[in-house]
Amino acid sequence: MTTNFPTATIEGYPRIGANRELKRALEAFWAGRIDEETFRSAAHSLRVDTYNRLQDAGLKEDYSIPADVAYYDQVLETSLTVGTLQADSLQAEFDLARGTKDTPALEMTKWFDTNYHYIVPEIADDQSFTPNPQRVLDIVEEAKQAGHTVRPVLVGPVTLLALAKPALDAKTAPLDHLDALVESYKAILEALAEAGVEWLQLAEPALVADLAVATDTELADAATSAYSALLAVENRPQLYVTTPYGSARKGLKALATAGGKGVDALHVDLSVGTLALTEGYLDTVKNLPVKHLVAGLVDGRNVWAANLRDLREKFGTLSAGTAPGGVSVSTSVSLQHVPHTVDAETHLPVDVATWFSFADEKVAEVVALAAGPLDASEAYAKSDRAVRTRAESARSHNEAVQSRTGALPEGQVQRQPEFAGRQKAQEALDLPKLPTTTIGSFPQTPEIRAARAAHRTGELGDADYQDALRAEVKSVIELQERLGLDVLVHGEPERNDMVQYFAELLDGFVVTENGWVQSYGSRCTRPPIVVGDISRPEAMTVEWAKYAQSLSDKHVKGMLTGPVTILAWSFVRDDVHQSVSADQLGVALADEVRDLEEAGIKIIQIDEPALRELLPLREEDRQEYLDWAVRSFRLVSLEARPETQIHTHLCYSEFGQIIDAVAGLDADVTSIEAARSRMELLADIDDRFHSELGPGIYDIHSPRVPSVAEQAELIRAALKNFPADRLWINPDCGLKTRGYAETEAALRNMVLARDEVAASL
Repeated sequence: MTTNFPTATIEGYPRIGANRELKRALEAFWAGRIDEETFRSAAHSLRVDTYNRLQDAGLKEDYSIPADVAYYDQVLETSLTVGTLQADSLQAEFDLARGTKDTPALEMTKWFDTNYHYIVPEIADDQSFTPNPQRVLDIVEEAKQAGHTVRPVLVGPVTLLALAKPALDAKTAPLDHLDALVESYKAILEALAEAGVEWLQLAEPALVADLAVATDTELADAATSAYSALLAVENRPQLYVTTPYGSARKGLKALATAGGKGVDALHVDLSVGTLALTEGYLDTVKNLPVKHLVAGLVDGRNVWAANLRDLREKFGTLSAGTAPGGVSVSTSVSLQHVPHTVDAETHLPVDVATWFSFADEKVAEVVALAAGPLDASEAYAKSDRAVRTRAESARSHNEAVQSRTGALPEGQVQRQPEFAGRQKAQEALDLPKLPTTTIGSFPQTPEIRAARAAHRTGELGDADYQDALRAEVKSVIELQERLGLDVLVHGEPERNDMVQYFAELLDGFVVTENGWVQSYGSRCTRPPIVVGDISRPEAMTVEWAKYAQSLSDKHVKGMLTGPVTILAWSFVRDDVHQSVSADQLGVALADEVRDLEEAGIKIIQIDEPALRELLPLREEDRQEYLDWAVRSFRLVSLEARPETQIHTHLCYSEFGQIIDAVAGLDADVTSIEAARSRMELLADIDDRFHSELGPGIYDIHSPRVPSVAEQAELIRAALKNFPADRLWINPDCGLKTRGYAETEAALRNMVLARDEVAASL
């Protein structure tokens, strides 16, 4: 093996396609509109186009382009490659992720502190691992035929097991199976070497986090064991190991010294956020005894143009360090977390467009940073302009907003009266035992999407568009009443996305036309961008809530997205602390709560599904975050009337890890994702959690319709840990991505399951 590691690279690239080609192919295949051969052809074309795009952008060296291929998710792809999971066909692969009529999907949760979801593999006591290197070999050969020498990418063995869960009734922890799993990786290394592959990328982000399953020392020891064994393989590719999303500590040294010689190239996240949280990390990395250092200097998670001169100075510091093989430049994480390119945006405000850098632009920054200011003078000049004009812009600062939040009390705020008093006042809502509701959104029909698109282009006038939305709201209300739901929602047909909708109505944000980012599978979002201080010019949801409430004698919930989730699913400012923007959102949304109350809305839901998502990866940073996150939510409901019932919703959370914070939100009703984990998280409920609770009893991320018996079983499981007089019945999450046929069937079964259980109480 003679090929040196490339001087410039990236950790990964968006897989969904600049025009969401993979999304469309996936959904067409799932719907039966195309066959497997057509799907594979579309995916092949997208991959080759991506390699060509990256080569044209400057990644011209062998192995500089990562082949981070996955149809649905990188953890699922790795699991199938190393044999943690088995699937004998493409359909079987998707069935693992999406479930079938008879089999629930595998659990899905957030990938570290991002809005990306991964499939959680389950490890049994008698787990065997059957390697399937052909999955990787096919990708390598495909690229070779197109003229590219790409670098295969897998999740590393330590991270794969650290993020897995024990199978039902398993007595061993997933990490107990590390030695057996490493044998599977060895077989893959040997197969790649036989095919002439000289570099393999293994991602080990578990080493940058404090995880409940293992201490930092235990994870470092696992890394030492795994990589000592892999490095000892006689015929293997060189190993490039990455540590994205934060600062690796004991694991960093473990990788640098494993097997007495360390991995062949080691990537370290050196983004501004990571350096701010870990004092002295740059010096630690500089003095690391690693063969070849790959400096993740370009921030792969945010969209601000890089300050190339500042980063070049850091690069110079690292180049003077101890890595005998030298230093290469990369992104801090995979670029899967940002949109494809700023060039696709034609409606960004002229004064801010130059401030942004998406995936393609970040590739150019990496190439320029590796080359230096003399060889990339145009790129450095562009960077200089972005830094200067953003610092000088009046768009970033609003004195009225700063004055309002500056007058807020310091520390935590508390709604009055406390929960017991509010619960008494809310008896006037006259709700039944085990009340049923949904989380908020209903399916967005092709007709509604077409109407929105036509309205956006001017083909459909305002009045006709409003009529179409009102007709959909009326239909949704009638459906819920027909099904017998107790607390209704208007279905949110006017909302393109639960965050973008608010961003378009709040000052301080800009939104994109084509800034799509993969969330999971074919699901994509367009995160808005916070460019300045945030305020609410006028009411955002009141008229729709009033209209929906006028159609029913039952309570209709007002629906808001909470401040933490708006920030988590946006690209945030890097010139102020996130707590500043969170307070600004808190008071803006508080104005909306007041207006909803004035309009006669008695139940208001403030969604915070991303509360766990932003939790810092290191234990010592978490309490500060939770303090300001809880405060921002409390600001929204601080002045709400006692008789107004405040709901919140959380999904895909490790609930026990943030139980104090969830209780601290002080909502009157909290709904949480619980179906895929089959109510396991309710074991974390204790006397600190005082609100009413709605654990989801069916998984909306799968197209299957759970039976009455299945949902009744989950309600009974919930009742083992939570009293009936404080229990709500609802799905896991919003229904936007589902179809009406399955939605109606599943909700009908949900109500029937509630009725069956309630009759036995």
